[in-house]
Amino acid sequence: MTILTLNALGVTLGAPLFSDLSLTLTKGDRLGLVAANGRGKSTLMACLAGAHDPTQGDITRARGLHIGHMRQTLPQLALPKSAHDWVLSHLPPDQADYEGWRVDVVLNDLQMPYELQRQPLGALSGGWRRAAMLAAAWVGEPDLLLLDEPTNHLDLHRIAHLEKWLAGLPRDLTVVVSSHDRAFLDATTTRTLFLRAEGSRVFPRPFSAARVALDEADAADARRHANDLNKAQQLRRQAAKLKNVGINSGSDLLLTKTKQLSERADKLEAAAKPAHRAQSAGDIRLTNSGTHAKALIALDDIEVATPDGRLLYRTGRKWIARGDRVVLLGANGAGKTQLVQRIAAALDGAEGGIKTALSVRPAYSDQHLSQLDPTATPFATITGQFDIGDQRARNVLAKAGVDIALQTKPLGALSGGQKARLAMLVMRLRDPNFYLLDEPTNHLDIDGQEALEAELVQHDAACLLVSHDRSFLKNTGTRFWWISGRKLEEIDSPDAFLQQEMG
Repeated sequence: MTILTLNALGVTLGAPLFSDLSLTLTKGDRLGLVAANGRGKSTLMACLAGAHDPTQGDITRARGLHIGHMRQTLPQLALPKSAHDWVLSHLPPDQADYEGWRVDVVLNDLQMPYELQRQPLGALSGGWRRAAMLAAAWVGEPDLLLLDEPTNHLDLHRIAHLEKWLAGLPRDLTVVVSSHDRAFLDATTTRTLFLRAEGSRVFPRPFSAARVALDEADAADARRHANDLNKAQQLRRQAAKLKNVGINSGSDLLLTKTKQLSERADKLEAAAKPAHRAQSAGDIRLTNSGTHAKALIALDDIEVATPDGRLLYRTGRKWIARGDRVVLLGANGAGKTQLVQRIAAALDGAEGGIKTALSVRPAYSDQHLSQLDPTATPFATITGQFDIGDQRARNVLAKAGVDIALQTKPLGALSGGQKARLAMLVMRLRDPNFYLLDEPTNHLDIDGQEALEAELVQHDAACLLVSHDRSFLKNTGTRFWWISGRKLEEIDSPDAFLQQEMG
């Protein structure tokens, strides 16, 4: 049964986000929504929910369709409210009076501890805020559930629980998921919409299989376009020959034929549809300045503790050599970030027990991008740290996805993806030979994640990284350290850890 239909839908905000989008959603559909940062995913979600008017086209909804919409960000007005009260406010007033038990049920299903349910949302972690937002979208048991980046701020255990929770929802519920988590999309969706400014495509497959089909379709379009242009050129050559013969012989018939061939060539060229060219959200490029040192970082059985001094684990004797891409694995709160911060401090000369080669040139990015001054502008961020000249600074910022209009505005004006790309640019300009990366794929779209993977592998860059993105850590890592119990153990692959966390 069809519950929602899009007909030639388009939204233009300065430039077209998407256009001529036609799509049908039926009961039980699980649709993945994929696009680069800032290319209209959240806007399309708002259109589906009735919170944003399209520029063109129309949306037909089934009579009485009830929609639950989990947005990407929590509104400021929600922060003083408790998680329980915020979810309760999403029930109709008559239901809230008599069916408030629904709130308790959904929050318990999402495994939110009772004491956290009564705390202000502003005091909760990003992951628990996401749980409250998801509960608010679902508590009224809608017919269509819209989830905008539901895995943001979630660790692997919470992502696994979310996947199971979605799998346990009624089979006839329609769900649309916008996400940059490739493994999550594969696990939770059966259709994929690749949203584009022109020529959006839908495939009846999860993300990975749909991506292969998309590449094949784009390649076929490119071949078709090239063939059409080649045919048009052949017609023009024939027309030119006939024209010369017609003029020399004075044949009106040949001249008429010449005109017909030229007109056919014009029509072919006008109808030839260029292959899709994705507009980059900004380059991600890294470098590896190299070093002759064999061991860049050596850990001599150091203790890693909480800020209040509680021992989390001991590292044993570990080292990171040239070309090693070490992935640090562990449950949430196990102490991954603490070790990264200890190594970062050692590289600054402020930490004992960790040996670093004199030739190490580090670059560090934490999960909150706190190395970027939020009050500075992108232009000042680059020119204040690197002697590259104003014009080159503007050029490298533009290539990284920060256009001229944003280069002199505070970083708060940038999207999460633009900030992440700016952080990568700052790291590259340091010309490092060792990267410390704590959740580097936060805010990066799928193209950005794949570009970062390719850069790390291509440059054989030495790094220690933390990530909750299963695809990223599998594609990037060459060595794996697992915080298990009170020890840091080296394992051959992340599979056992992932099975434990996702099981």
